[in-house]
Amino acid sequence: MARELFCVAPVGDRCGEGAVWSADEAAVYWTDINRFLIHRYDEATQAVRTWLFDEPVVAISLTSEDGRLLVALGSKLIWWWPKTDRRQDHGFALPGTPRVRLNDGRADPLGNFWVGSMKNNVLPDGQLGDVAPGEGILYRIAPDGAVTEWRHGLGISNTLCWSPDRSTFYFGDTLANEIYAFDYDVEAGAISGERHLFTGFQRGSPDGSAIDSEGFLWNCRYGGRCIARIAPDGTLAEVIEMPVSNITTCTFGGADRMTLYITTAGGGPAERLAGSLYAMRVDVAGLPENRYGMATR
Repeated sequence: MARELFCVAPVGDRCGEGAVWSADEAAVYWTDINRFLIHRYDEATQAVRTWLFDEPVVAISLTSEDGRLLVALGSKLIWWWPKTDRRQDHGFALPGTPRVRLNDGRADPLGNFWVGSMKNNVLPDGQLGDVAPGEGILYRIAPDGAVTEWRHGLGISNTLCWSPDRSTFYFGDTLANEIYAFDYDVEAGAISGERHLFTGFQRGSPDGSAIDSEGFLWNCRYGGRCIARIAPDGTLAEVIEMPVSNITTCTFGGADRMTLYITTAGGGPAERLAGSLYAMRVDVAGLPENRYGMATR
């Protein structure tokens, strides 16, 4: 199926990531890991605003308090109020930094924040270092700050999504070229029953994903110049071709959640619009973003 794609923000990200749609603001937030930035694209005005941070910014989550976001930096979580640019430590600091750093993260249906780690491949000046398998951990941070570990031995943690009926959790390891499915206990916020969902696809490696209301996973393929739309049974339903090589994350936005916003990373000299934010209208609405819960502390 041919889909019409628009470059809506040619910001030149080195590694655009962490896209999240704020319905309250009708805006997309996303990061550039290697330039330590958060961008905000206003859908109505098409304006982009950018903020600079002191270290890599890897993921963003809405919270149950309007106007407050949870931000995953390379080494820790912080609270952030974009309207005033107020920043405050959350309390979670990643063990083992700077050897390891956080990567993709997202809130679950109960308000916990799940985030994975990896070997730190971002040098102090933002340039790329080496990656290695086996050093990442999948964490769950509860609203009260309690931390539990759910998966070890990861290469690059990516893709955190929940099925529409909340029974399945999807998670990926970029270096292993694997997307896994787990049973998700909506009462306890726990995962079990790990199994292979989508493995060995030769168009790049699995990066971030979003999920639609029919339960299909839209997986961005880093180095693959495409997005793979994956059915709940793990079969490949569609390949959406992209104009640049490194596709990183996506989120469903717009008033009807039928606009897919897509982040990308830099490419070769011939890819002048690599690192841009793209938008594409789709025919199935996405699920609304989950929110990290607020606890009194």
